[in-house]
Amino acid sequence: MTDQITQAESFAALHKKGDPVILYNIWDAGSAGAVRDAGAKAVATGSAPVAMAQGFTDGQNIPMEAALDNARRIVEAVDLPVTLDFEGGYAETPVDIATNTQRALETGVVGFNFEDQIVGTKELYDIETQAARVAALREGCNVAGVSAFINARTDIFLKAAPNTHDEAMLDDAMARAQAYADAGASGFFAPGLKDEAMIKRLCDATDLPVNIIALPGTPDTATLAGLGVARISYGPVPYRQMLAWLQDKAREALQSGD
Repeated sequence: MTDQITQAESFAALHKKGDPVILYNIWDAGSAGAVRDAGAKAVATGSAPVAMAQGFTDGQNIPMEAALDNARRIVEAVDLPVTLDFEGGYAETPVDIATNTQRALETGVVGFNFEDQIVGTKELYDIETQAARVAALREGCNVAGVSAFINARTDIFLKAAPNTHDEAMLDDAMARAQAYADAGASGFFAPGLKDEAMIKRLCDATDLPVNIIALPGTPDTATLAGLGVARISYGPVPYRQMLAWLQDKAREALQSGD
C-alpha cells in the first residue's frame, strides 16, 4: 500500500502545465514493458486497445474482471505508476462506482480515466449527474486510502467533427471542468479538441491539468506545451499502428511464395 500511495503522489506530480507528461497508451503487460524501456515515466491503458487486443469492442464490452486482471498484470510487470482507462466505471449509480473504484485500486493502479458519456449511447451525462459520479469515484479512492489521479474526461469534442467545434462547446467544457474539479477530479481530459485557441482558453480557464490526445491533426508536443497542456496521451493510435504494421508484415510473408 505504501508503494501505491507513493506512486500516486509521483504520478500526480508529473502533471505540469507547460511541461506535459507523455503517456503512450498500452494494452497489456508486454506493451507496457516496451514503453517503459523506451523511457516512459508512467504507463496508461487505453480502453479501446485493451478491449480490441482481447477480441472485444470498446465501450465496456470487455468484462470488468478481465480488464482488472489485465491491469494487475501490467502493474506487476512494470515498476512505474499505472493509470487505468476505467471508461464509465462499469456502473451508473454513485454507490456502485465507489465500490468498483475500490476493486480497481486493489490491482495497484494509481489513476483513472473516467468519462462523461453514457456508455453505449451518443449522449453525455448532464453536469450535475456526472459531477456526482466523479465525487463517488473520489470517495472510493478515499475509502481505499489511495489518492488516485482522476482524469475526468468529457466527450463533447470527440463526438463532433473538429470543424463544428464552437464557443458553446468550449463553454460547456469549461463548466464541466469546474464542476468536476469541485467534485474531486485531479485533471480534465478533452479528447478530440485540436484548435489551438480553444485548447489555450481551456487550459487558462481551469486549475486542473488538461489532457489532450495526440490524434492526427492535433498540434505537436511543443505547441501543446506552449498552450499550457499538462498531459498528452495517444489513446488507440499506437495499437492501430502496431496492428497495421503486423498486417503488412504478415501479408509480405504469406504472399512471398505466390
